[in-house]
Amino acid sequence: MSEEDPEQQDGQEDDDLRYFVRIGQTDLDGTKSVERSLSEMNGIGRRAARIIAQNAGISRTATFGRLDDEEIDAIVEEVEGFAENNPEWLANHQSYYSGEITHETGNELDLTRQQDINRLQMISAYRGVRHQRGQKVRGQRTRSTGRSEGTIGVNVEAIKEEAEEGGDE
Repeated sequence: MSEEDPEQQDGQEDDDLRYFVRIGQTDLDGTKSVERSLSEMNGIGRRAARIIAQNAGISRTATFGRLDDEEIDAIVEEVEGFAENNPEWLANHQSYYSGEITHETGNELDLTRQQDINRLQMISAYRGVRHQRGQKVRGQRTRSTGRSEGTIGVNVEAIKEEAEEGGDE
């Protein structure tokens, strides 16, 4: 056992550590590295998190909660301007009507996805009909998988219960 205070790590006190860092409408874990914390945000994966840290000029292995306000602001600017600062193929959404390419993060990603599904259902596109029926949308096989209704095979418990009820009469 060491005599050091468990609150102190690497000679630094936890007074300057922010346990939560807020970007947009998402609270990110400040005790993890920059890359790992950013990848917890919806719409940002490991690759995008690495690119964001590189563009902001911050080490991706630095603890997120120990960063200065200026460094956090630089990361926020990179997250908000991700689609403009990176190639189009790296963004995650293209507008159906205008063709504008954006990168949605957080709650905006869920709302945009739901709007796209609703549009497909309204125009009765094949994918929209599959969404309405609750079936697989992306061309997977459905002969043996994707069965959500009814039971398959023999239900032994039900047979035993019927036998017990029949035997009591």
